Amino acid sequence: MGLAVGRRAVLRLGPAGESVRRTDSLAGEEPLEIRIGGRPLAVTMRTPGDDVDLALGFLLSEGIIRTAGDVRTARLCAGDSGPGRGVLAGTVDDDEPEPVSTYNVVDVTLAPGVPVPEPTRNFYATSSCGICGKASIDAVRTASAYPAGEDPVTVATGTLAVLPDRLRQAQRVFDRTGGLHAAGLFSAAGEPVLVREDVGRHNAVDKVVGWAVREGRLPLRGHVLMVSGRASFELVQKAAMAGVPVLAAVSAPSTLAVDLAAESGLTLVGFVRNGRMNVYTAQHRLT
Repeated sequence: MGLAVGRRAVLRLGPAGESVRRTDSLAGEEPLEIRIGGRPLAVTMRTPGDDVDLALGFLLSEGIIRTAGDVRTARLCAGDSGPGRGVLAGTVDDDEPEPVSTYNVVDVTLAPGVPVPEPTRNFYATSSCGICGKASIDAVRTASAYPAGEDPVTVATGTLAVLPDRLRQAQRVFDRTGGLHAAGLFSAAGEPVLVREDVGRHNAVDKVVGWAVREGRLPLRGHVLMVSGRASFELVQKAAMAGVPVLAAVSAPSTLAVDLAAESGLTLVGFVRNGRMNVYTAQHRLT
């Protein structure tokens, strides 16, 4: 497996024309192939780390699994040699070659009786562009084993207002690179449960959801999922599939995200900044 932070040469230019050559810390990005029973299912570009959780979260959000009991084994294994590389900043001299990463495959074996998806299946996430939005909404609403609309939890607006800062404080890799999204799981009282980072906002959410799968924490009733970017359809999809009742984002939602949140009974909050926020759906949960 590669590492979350890599080092690359950079020429830094200043406003007065000054220049400095140095090395910079960058967020790692490598492909992860998800296989079921040794057969390729999907490939995503991600920041290495928590890869098994990412795979489990992806499988849950696509309706392939519902609980940890649907998985017999899930293991990180070596794939074909490729260009993926990574080193932790400060662990080696800048002149040393970086190690080639080959552990970019998670192979999942489903439990007996769990249907294996067809190789030609189109995943819900591929429809998030809105081409067939109604079909996507119906598929998620039907497939979710944990209806978010049934969760009676309430959350204070003051609690939501402080979550962006709490999420940011937990972004350790972002502090070094400035280039990662984050997803944080919080209690209804605003206490942090888990924070994950990734170059892809959907991967960060999958890492949180996959952890919940592996730890037997589903459904995630009574929790708030806070994300560092915008709220897209697929993020609402993943939250709904995990039974999360409240999804909050520091930026804007899309139209399809709002439609799916309304259909799912999920509270969707956007533009959570400086004590302000826009509540798009299920406003009754906020006090």
